[in-house]
Amino acid sequence: MDVRLPVSCFIIAKDEADRIGTTIRSVRDWVDEVIVIDSGSTDGTREVARELGAVVFENVWPGYGQQKRFGEDRCRNTWLLNLDADEEVTDALRAEMRVLFSSGEPDADGYEITIVNLFPGEEHPGRFAHALSPVRLYRRDRGRYSESPVHDRVAFEPGARIAGLRGTVYHRSIRSLGEQLSKLDRYSTMQADDFIDRGRRLPKIRVFTEFPIAFFKAWIGRRLVLRGTYGFLVAMNYAIFRHIRVAKIYERTR
Repeated sequence: MDVRLPVSCFIIAKDEADRIGTTIRSVRDWVDEVIVIDSGSTDGTREVARELGAVVFENVWPGYGQQKRFGEDRCRNTWLLNLDADEEVTDALRAEMRVLFSSGEPDADGYEITIVNLFPGEEHPGRFAHALSPVRLYRRDRGRYSESPVHDRVAFEPGARIAGLRGTVYHRSIRSLGEQLSKLDRYSTMQADDFIDRGRRLPKIRVFTEFPIAFFKAWIGRRLVLRGTYGFLVAMNYAIFRHIRVAKIYERTR
């Protein structure tokens, strides 16, 4: 049996019974522990996670950053791997992480990992799939998730060393276009609340420009123009989300 890495993988979840199994299976055989933080699932998410060997904690939803900090505090290892409940570590990334830890402590304090989006029905990402590279593997004594309710990023101490890994994580964020739009509507409310709470001002011109600029960003900048009709519809959903966020801010501050 392969030796487990001294890494705690933690996952925040709510109503992810249909997807979290893939996430847990992709890591459970080679990390030291899998921690799931559930925020009120009613679909059996906690039961699925426990059946697959994860340790489950329940915590009322406080916001993205705060929930991830809650998860960090439940882990027993210094090295943490954060995954969302709709993500999957690929074989290539698993092998790369084994090499990374093969000689002891990794050199850097945090590692950026490429997160590649998959559309429904895809087993592998399209050639031009959009990707981001946030830090997901890190030492918690050098970095912690920020406490922002809407922005989940690892904030490091000054002088922390950040490197990158070549392997990828598959991200199956879209169950359907309708479900995606409902999710983005909820997220737009949280972002609008955060915008107002921080005392920021919205230039009125954005009411008129947000939709076309956001569509262009997704359609061209994220290369969805190369992904057919479904790519066009995803770009439209993104632009609608950005428009709704601005509309909510405008309505509350006019």
